[in-house]
Amino acid sequence: MQPRLDWALEPLAEMSPSEFHDWQALLEERSGMVVSEGRRVFLQTNLSARMREIGAADYSSYFRQVTSGPRGAVEWSMLMDRLTVQETRFYRHPDSFALLEKHLALRLQSEGIERPWALWSVGCASGEETYSLAISAAEVLRGSGRDESFGVTGTDISLSALDRARDAVYGVRRLEQVAPDLRERYFKTIPGDRMQIIPTLAARVCFAKLNVLELAAAPLSGMDVIFCQNLLIYFRRWRRREILNRLAERLAPGGLLVIGVGEVVGWQHPDLVPVANDQVLAFTRKSL
Repeated sequence: MQPRLDWALEPLAEMSPSEFHDWQALLEERSGMVVSEGRRVFLQTNLSARMREIGAADYSSYFRQVTSGPRGAVEWSMLMDRLTVQETRFYRHPDSFALLEKHLALRLQSEGIERPWALWSVGCASGEETYSLAISAAEVLRGSGRDESFGVTGTDISLSALDRARDAVYGVRRLEQVAPDLRERYFKTIPGDRMQIIPTLAARVCFAKLNVLELAAAPLSGMDVIFCQNLLIYFRRWRRREILNRLAERLAPGGLLVIGVGEVVGWQHPDLVPVANDQVLAFTRKSL
């Protein structure tokens, strides 16, 4: 049977209020993602595209498919890839990385390195932020004699995004905010006008699947740096605070937590101290 080539020309099927409610509830229950009325078209577009690929007749039958048995679990993973993967780039928020490098440089100067630094990119998507963290750490340590005394972990709910992150290959447009000397030092040009992270840096980075609703069971702890930017906006306010409380527990004394500006208002934690910076929302964990 030949695949249809005209399905993209068909208008989107309208989702009934009850169907929309069912999908809203399922997404929030399983992933914490809140799909408001304003994002109904976004949801319809992505559901319809996947339904056409697999031949699902309507939203209700597709709903039953993703909630039924092992095959449903596989299909759910495929759907989440569509709904959660966002385009990003290296050094997306330069001020955050400037703060990070200043923080690490001060720690290196005052404390040295008793153990390798552990950095974590939460909701890492296709890995640009994760490798940006690695580059920043490598730059701070460059010439110190402890050049490889760090490791970076990137976590995300999307398996396809994690696969792309592990490939460590990016179009040059994603590197627009990377300084020329850093491009020269940490990337190599490959065919197709693409850039690849050099193996020595990639070896300091690992990726793992993690749903932020399951942070309580996450094995990561004693982190020196946690970046959680452009993720919390998809959750309800009470859930954002719950996630941040879990992340705060994972910080080592003196560790740095960086959050997307405007993603949370009024949050405090008894073990954290706000960083004085007009451009970045960040906290450090009190030393013992």
